[in-house]
Amino acid sequence: MEVWGGNQTTDSAFEMPGLRVRVFCAPYRDAESGGDVYYLSSCASGRVSRFLLADVCGHGSQVSQTGTNLRTMMRQNINFIDQGRLASGVNQQFGQASTDGGFATALIGTFFSPTRSLTLCNAGHPVPLRFSASKNRWSLHQPRSSDDEDVRNMPLGLSYQDHFGSYKRKLGRGDLLLCYTDALSEVQTDSGLLKTEGLLRLLESLDASQPDTLIPALIEAIEAEVEGALAHDDCTVMLLECTNSSPRLRDTLSAPFRLLRSWFSRA
Repeated sequence: MEVWGGNQTTDSAFEMPGLRVRVFCAPYRDAESGGDVYYLSSCASGRVSRFLLADVCGHGSQVSQTGTNLRTMMRQNINFIDQGRLASGVNQQFGQASTDGGFATALIGTFFSPTRSLTLCNAGHPVPLRFSASKNRWSLHQPRSSDDEDVRNMPLGLSYQDHFGSYKRKLGRGDLLLCYTDALSEVQTDSGLLKTEGLLRLLESLDASQPDTLIPALIEAIEAEVEGALAHDDCTVMLLECTNSSPRLRDTLSAPFRLLRSWFSRA
């Protein structure tokens, strides 16, 4: 039952049941902390892993309290497979700040390792990019036209909607999901903004079989096109890799006892 993250500079990697996650964050002007907030959590049994990536209006210390509140929400929802309550709570958090011009775009994802299924809520955030290991190609990871639910959500804090739509996809072993803040897609090139299409073009030129080096290789490719391209904003990239790992039997069996210990410690 762990929650990790914040809005500080980082270049980290984590092993979670069914996932390997890499997080890179470089705040604006080399500051210690920025306006991009990232969190990872794992439930008591290890079967439910969750991530949150938000691009918050503001920088540095302005975002610190927001980051603290988001950490609390992640912990409160750590053992729930349904992420709806978390999405609603995060929206309320930014709704309270909206009178001061505060809002955020965000991705909230929940990975259930027994079925390798990823449920994703996108609230006004840049569309993630997925690499299919079986097809050996990158594509946009977004709702299909056949999805029944309206999952194209507005940025957080701009409305008081209680329900945020989400869509579920099963990941194959070796699949990658690249999530990022708009510092990447809004790079200004000679022909206009890089956008997701430009990121796809750059990713297709890189070696997806080397996930450990993919984020630095992508940043290097962007900087090769436009020198200092990522210096205009906070930049955060999160790469999820679907792996063969699964929750340990010991963790699954001891999960109820860890839950009880956690509840009593808060009492």
